[in-house]
Amino acid sequence: MKRVLVCEDEDSIREFVVLNLKRSGYDVVDVNCGEDAVKAFDAASGVAGGDFDVALLDIMMPGMDGFAVCKSLRERSAKIGIIMLSAKSQEMDKVSSLMMGADDYMTKPFSISELVARVDAICRRVSLMDSSKTDKGDEITSGPFVINLKSRVLLKNGKPVDLTQVEYQIMEFFLKNQNTALDRMTILKQIWGENYYGEEKIVDVNIRRIRMKIEDEPSNPKYIITIWGYGYKWSSGE
Repeated sequence: MKRVLVCEDEDSIREFVVLNLKRSGYDVVDVNCGEDAVKAFDAASGVAGGDFDVALLDIMMPGMDGFAVCKSLRERSAKIGIIMLSAKSQEMDKVSSLMMGADDYMTKPFSISELVARVDAICRRVSLMDSSKTDKGDEITSGPFVINLKSRVLLKNGKPVDLTQVEYQIMEFFLKNQNTALDRMTILKQIWGENYYGEEKIVDVNIRRIRMKIEDEPSNPKYIITIWGYGYKWSSGE
């Protein structure tokens, strides 16, 4: 059974989300503050099979806010899927969430069916990462990069690059389609799924985050090339 950590300080919203996630078959742990979310994550990590697959984090909370919790959880795990919940629709909240390491965001009020669908999609990606470890090993090389499809590790000049599950999947998609222009919608559907409800901007923010990790000069990228008005293309840099 997949496990979800829900951190929301508004009792009515939290209880409604928890009820519907449980009805959908999830094992749910809920807390009402950021500090307790981190404690719950750490406590679960010490129990066999207790790790969380997804965390739902409200952004605006007293004390430790959702951004801080997101950063803390991401430092502890590259695997966990993180969805940010915000009462604001400002673009900066969305961008900040993704740059902190979140996989997705939703603006309140949201449809509970849409929320469950997004949790389902992230859980499928987590399961894909787990199942792929038993597949036949293979490597793809491009310039200074080597990606191991069995261990799901990206190396640059022999050193591992710390990637989230979404970042890894984007890199794998690029390296399997080198020198091919990929439009944003194709990347979105490949990584987030055919039924994803969100915006294409989530692709741009994740690309920005990846560039900060792999490019020598993120502001002047030579590996992930922008195709203006279309999308992106992977280049070996040679």
